Amino acid sequence: MNHWPEGTDRRVYATLDSTMAEADRLRASVSVPTWILALEQTSARGRRGRVWHQPKGNFSATLLMKPKGPVQARAQRSFVAALALREAFVATTGREGAFALKWPNDVLLNGGKVAGILLESLGDHLAIGIGVNLLAAPTRDTVEAGAVSPVNLRAETGTSLTPEAMLDVLAPAYDRWERQFQTYGFAPVRQAWLSHAARLGEVITARTAACETTGTFQTVDDSGALVLKAADGVHHIPAADVYF
Repeated sequence: MNHWPEGTDRRVYATLDSTMAEADRLRASVSVPTWILALEQTSARGRRGRVWHQPKGNFSATLLMKPKGPVQARAQRSFVAALALREAFVATTGREGAFALKWPNDVLLNGGKVAGILLESLGDHLAIGIGVNLLAAPTRDTVEAGAVSPVNLRAETGTSLTPEAMLDVLAPAYDRWERQFQTYGFAPVRQAWLSHAARLGEVITARTAACETTGTFQTVDDSGALVLKAADGVHHIPAADVYF
């Protein structure tokens, strides 16, 4: 049985504009890690300002926290969140081999995108936004060309979860990984993430606003950057969108 993590709060809303926006509004008054769950969002967004579609019944939540450790460790919590999501999915579906982790911040189910993670610094606080396609997924024509096709948990596994039930499993999983991260640093998180990495050892493309690099996905380095071996050498890429 999963127990709600001690010292962590939660707030559940019927409707919000955005859980990330609510995190920004709450940060001055929140003193402990707090999960903000919205059963419906009217102005949700993903990475790089993209629209995040949330049909009713899907999961949208933000963890608002005041992280310990150096500022550069904040971005590494996308790996912590990804591992927690994967653990929650396996626990609820029993399908160990179905879930993979796509750098930098997606969870794949049977090769399709089932969840995404968005990190934003809010002064001294960090907001970790998580969206999961529990019951429905955007249609293929709503995502950009070359992106991984969206899938939903129910259609792929037969498992139906409410957003509240998802949070009850995810919050304890995140708490366990966060405690490990605080105690032992990024190294064990990195190793665990790599053991579930999608397309490791294969040719992928990393695209930024300035350039595009295609090469073999060798590893993730000690900072969390993607390491690609391309024709012109080895590239360490701290942020990009990945296509394969």
